[in-house]
Amino acid sequence: MLSQGAEPVVRAFVERADIAALALFMWAATATGLLVWTLRELAAANRRFDAFVRELTRFNERVARRREE
Repeated sequence: MLSQGAEPVVRAFVERADIAALALFMWAATATGLLVWTLRELAAANRRFDAFVRELTRFNERVARRREE
């Protein structure tokens, strides 16, 4: 369930019977992971929106050229 890198950290907390600190560490790690995921998704959405706006601009330019003809 835990990754190989997280196991020594968890073991260190459990050996000292510091479960509250372990819970806080797990919460912080989860919150950080969710923040990273959210920022990646936001960046991807921003790229998609930028592509949409560029295509809309190209479409409007084509329509404007046809009206001038």
